[in-house]
Amino acid sequence: MKGIQTCLIQITGLVQGVGFRPFVFLLAKRLGIVGTVSNNNKGVEIVATANAQNMQKFYQAILLEAPHIADIHSHSLQYIDLQEFYQFEILNSSQEQAPNFSLTPDFALCQNCRNEMQDPLHPKYNYPFTSCTQCGPRWAISIATPYERSRTSMHLFGMCTVCKNEYDNPCDRRFHSQTNSCPNCGISIFLKDNNGNHIASSYMEVLSHCKEVLETGQILAVKNNSGFLLCVDATNTTAIQRLRARKKRPKKPFAILYPNLKLLEKDLFLSKEEVQILSGPQSPICILSAYNYQGTLAMQDIAPGLQQLGVMIPHTALLQFLMQTIDFPLVATSGNLHASPILADNNTALEQLENIADAFLMHNLKIQNPQDDSVVRFSPQHQHPILIRRARGYAPNYTSQQFSSKQKPLALGAHLKSSIAFLPNKLLYLSAYMGNLDHWEVCQKLEERITYFQTLFRCKANPFLIDKHPKYYSNILGKNLSQQQESSLQQIQHHKAHFAAIMGEHQLFHQHVLGVVFDGSGYGDDDHIWGGEFFDYHNHRIQRINHLSYFDWILGDKMAREPRISLLVLSSPPMQDLVQSKFTEIEWRNYQKLLQTNSLKTSSIGRLFDAVASLLGLCDRNTYEAEAALLLENFIGDFDSLSNRSYFENEEFDPYQLLEKCYIDLEKGTEKQQIALNFLFSISSYIFLYAKKNNYNHIAFSGGVFQNALLVDLLISHKEPNLQLYFHQSLAANDENIAFGQIMYHLQIQKH
Repeated sequence: MKGIQTCLIQITGLVQGVGFRPFVFLLAKRLGIVGTVSNNNKGVEIVATANAQNMQKFYQAILLEAPHIADIHSHSLQYIDLQEFYQFEILNSSQEQAPNFSLTPDFALCQNCRNEMQDPLHPKYNYPFTSCTQCGPRWAISIATPYERSRTSMHLFGMCTVCKNEYDNPCDRRFHSQTNSCPNCGISIFLKDNNGNHIASSYMEVLSHCKEVLETGQILAVKNNSGFLLCVDATNTTAIQRLRARKKRPKKPFAILYPNLKLLEKDLFLSKEEVQILSGPQSPICILSAYNYQGTLAMQDIAPGLQQLGVMIPHTALLQFLMQTIDFPLVATSGNLHASPILADNNTALEQLENIADAFLMHNLKIQNPQDDSVVRFSPQHQHPILIRRARGYAPNYTSQQFSSKQKPLALGAHLKSSIAFLPNKLLYLSAYMGNLDHWEVCQKLEERITYFQTLFRCKANPFLIDKHPKYYSNILGKNLSQQQESSLQQIQHHKAHFAAIMGEHQLFHQHVLGVVFDGSGYGDDDHIWGGEFFDYHNHRIQRINHLSYFDWILGDKMAREPRISLLVLSSPPMQDLVQSKFTEIEWRNYQKLLQTNSLKTSSIGRLFDAVASLLGLCDRNTYEAEAALLLENFIGDFDSLSNRSYFENEEFDPYQLLEKCYIDLEKGTEKQQIALNFLFSISSYIFLYAKKNNYNHIAFSGGVFQNALLVDLLISHKEPNLQLYFHQSLAANDENIAFGQIMYHLQIQKH
């Protein structure tokens, strides 16, 4: 026993549910090390006995050869009293303490599993729920922690002899795969009509009927691993219009599911970054340029007025199964009623979607944590990643970054694009996008997530962090919860939370930073509606130092829904005939009277975008959020052939001046695309002029306006070498990041 020692090795991070214990087991066998490996409340714990040389080899190999989907945050090795082992074992995990590790997100189907599904000689052939240690559902089916089959929805499915042999075999890819199952012991699939009548249950019979449903222009509801999708033939105009009518979604673009990457690349050009994200472990929806699209998609029905498509490839075994005999793309949109959370329960889906879907492809695996698909895009010139929606594949973790707090703050986020953030330990947990709190079902889901997080981490939140808007449901709920749980409460201004979010993401709290926060609206400290803000950050203090000059905010949410109202508010006398033509006589008289008495002001860049879109004849009424801004960006298209000219002639950030310059050019006959580009360039150039005048070297951007890929490209292209620009990458720039920002503000900003 000379030279033999026992060590305790602790690995923290995204190390549960990624095949880490089987990896350690095989590594120990290779090096002749004995001991145990288990999941615990911190991550993975290894107790190993070996000589000093092999112990160091073992430790280094763990760090260097870990599974590619693992993410090690920290690691430690300490010597303990010598323990005698006869072999190396994987132990079941205890559930004695609250979790203090990253929660495992869902992973896209790996190539090995895809290949096996197409192999007639393999036990997983055509099995719609195949997975392994490197892929498959995790968070979607998690009930409790640490991650074990017994604490997931898979606990109801006992493994057959074949699957148990795979599970027990150290040489098998499914060694200790907690989601392992097959057609003999696993999840059942079945097809029903919209009255709940059984149609088919055998794999090939179900597949045949699904294909018939889709080829005949009907709507198929598919229970995917993270919730229901509504699918129709993406080349069939009539079918798509039927889906739009039934779902009450007149123009908002639909996502498209392509059968495979090869067919997608035949129809659309993909950059290497887009290929990588689509085929990676997150496999989100990726928004692609469709300016040169030559395929058979019903483009104007899928994305009216746009030259871009949100596309995905099969990221689950079920979608792979469905698409293997279908050689055309499908519309694949969230299975829910308009603006409600995605559905995941079979009976609820039948009840709520019976008037939308014609048939239902379902299974008997319970989805514990339904999630929408994540959405990503890349800026066209610099391929800068822009996260639009953060959900499946990303949530509920943030990153490997660790935080220190004596309290356990829980942030309730914003009103639109609701998400919550919780810091129960050193790791921050950020929920998936839930929806807009205008809708009761989303409010209910918000309450459920708060309860679930506190239960999962076995602690009560304190303090609750909320937006300052007194009428936001998140504000009202936070106040009620703080009273019920006798916790403290902190209200944080919306745009300051945005600024704190981008600084927290890039860890900028040691810098002097100019914060540029542009969005649609947020309740300001002066009781006006903010949205075009410049902040100074220095020495843990945030100060508002500039903003888009105030203009009238009238008619509440109606102003955000109708861009023509923003045009009216910002118009000058020369524009009167053009603007008045967009209103009835009664509307015109009433709105003129309202403007004479109105006292509520706004600095919203979002409404300025609306005004320009309406001026150029692109959109007078939004049928979905930010439609006008999206149409304006899309309208510019390829700006390489256009020049850049700023409309600002003085140091004031004046929306009236900017809109009037746009109108003058319009009257001169300047191309509308050029005017739209000049508008974006004016905004970007003003930011740089202001930064230069005030000697800033660091500029951090947040708010939904910075999901505009052309604006991001303009900023990157025209920055001076001494400037450092910071954009969101791990978070969406929109209100999804407010919850994270509220936590960062609470931790880092001095109260004054």
